[in-house]
Amino acid sequence: MSLHPQQSELQTLPRHIAVIMDGNGRWAKKRYLPRLAGHKAGVKAVQRIVERCVEKKIEVLTLFAFSSENWRRPQEEISYLMQLFITALQNEANKLHEQNIQLRVIGDCSRFDENLRQQIAAVERLTAQNTGLKLLLAANYGGQWDITQAMQCVASDIEKGVLSSADVTAELIQKNLSFSDLPEPDLFIRTSGEQRISNFILWQLAYTELYFTDILWPDFNAEELDKAFAFFAQRERRFGFTSEQLSVAPSEGKR
Repeated sequence: MSLHPQQSELQTLPRHIAVIMDGNGRWAKKRYLPRLAGHKAGVKAVQRIVERCVEKKIEVLTLFAFSSENWRRPQEEISYLMQLFITALQNEANKLHEQNIQLRVIGDCSRFDENLRQQIAAVERLTAQNTGLKLLLAANYGGQWDITQAMQCVASDIEKGVLSSADVTAELIQKNLSFSDLPEPDLFIRTSGEQRISNFILWQLAYTELYFTDILWPDFNAEELDKAFAFFAQRERRFGFTSEQLSVAPSEGKR
């Protein structure tokens, strides 16, 4: 018998949720609106999901805002997305701070114009000491880029004689990846029916539970997020152990 999302399965919640916010363009097309209207509606969905995560005391929420591959889109759409990013940062900065939310942007920001880089830095400074939800926006980000830049850091230390090749371990690489100080994602969500990771946080998703929904991102709300929580609560996270081992030590694989 399935349980309502508000019942006992929500006693186990993910610490870190990673989301590919897909379907803005299709949402707009279904309504005979320009794609840009879909992106604007997508920002409202972000606000709803952030609020729900705060209510549920989720530790980390990572949103794939703009991938390194998204530069291939039409220039008009890219320009609009950049301006929407700036506007959202300006409009939401104080609210995020008041809610004790810490904002971080992960990715290669060097390609953004000076105005956007300044807005990012300003909001990160404003919220740096906040102790509530950690909101990560992956912008000009790609999982392959993340692993590459981590390996470049390791290679640089080898060239300097600080490390030898024998010192290179998974733990060392992990320390050089984005948000290495935070727990890895427990739950990955992708909206719009697509079932791909699309060069998101590849290394960090190694043991993440994957949840796909047909709901387009602008329609994703607290109720839909609760459905993802219910899915997560029903998963047995073994991390290489057997079910029998977990039954002896039930805390393994939990929050």
